[in-house]
Amino acid sequence: MNNKRIVVALGRNAFGETFPEQQTNVKKAACAIADLVEAKYQVVITHSNGPQVGMIQTAMTEFARLNPDDRTVAPMSVCGAMSEGYIGYDLQNAIREELLNRGIYKTVSTIITQVRVDPFDIAFSEPSKIIGRYMTKEEAEAEEEKGNYVTEEEPGKFRRIIASPMPIDIYEIDAVKALLDADQIVIAAGGGGIPVLQQGSHLKGASAIIEKDYTAAKLAELVDAETLLFLTAYDKLTIGNGTPDEKSFDNVTASDLHGYIKAGHFPAKTTFPKVDASIRFVTADSSRKAVISNLDKAKLSLAGKSGTTITA
Repeated sequence: MNNKRIVVALGRNAFGETFPEQQTNVKKAACAIADLVEAKYQVVITHSNGPQVGMIQTAMTEFARLNPDDRTVAPMSVCGAMSEGYIGYDLQNAIREELLNRGIYKTVSTIITQVRVDPFDIAFSEPSKIIGRYMTKEEAEAEEEKGNYVTEEEPGKFRRIIASPMPIDIYEIDAVKALLDADQIVIAAGGGGIPVLQQGSHLKGASAIIEKDYTAAKLAELVDAETLLFLTAYDKLTIGNGTPDEKSFDNVTASDLHGYIKAGHFPAKTTFPKVDASIRFVTADSSRKAVISNLDKAKLSLAGKSGTTITA
């Protein structure tokens, strides 16, 4: 176990909704990462790609619609790869600039990362990730004829819904480890990584989006990190928001969190994946810890002065 090796998972608040917002927000993320580098951590970064992957998928679908004779819709795996590339580009440059401004010289690299999923994962028959633009009823029916899933979010307004399988393995993990061992900063498995199905020696892209929090935990496990840090828009893990029973946690055990999960706390689409991934990470090795913290308080949270620390 490397007690100075950390995986940092950046939420969507680190990027924003548009290109200009992303350019601004990654500077805040870069400051948080630079603080950890100054504290002598070996840092691996992973990140959300929503709504970016949705924008890419929408743009590529529209391009194909306008050019039906010679263009086809881009597979979700390709859209995921594009999001890894352009988010990584902005993030690595912001981190590089922040480090240089502090007199720190380190290479920052983005790895386009493929993550193995199980073709028999139940998620493929029970899709949960909504993506892309709104469609008419006729367009939705055409998607269903192709074998895709759709959901009616509002009356007469449909969107695609795709699988969110669990990550099994990360194919580029040796490259991530080699860069870490060379004391470099690595950005990997953005958006949960590109989901792929192994077919002999061939890797086939899957029509899916992996929940990035689970991939962050898998990444932390495979690089032998002691700490998994989720940076979000809120300060601490909290239950009963806005009620007389509201409770925030400074420190909490995995077993206690299990009880809160059974009691129906933690929204399924936002907080629950972080909590569940944290539980899986720390219970596999009692020397590990997971931390959920505000992006602006990353360094403080690792010192136990902010955020929520989760242990076995």
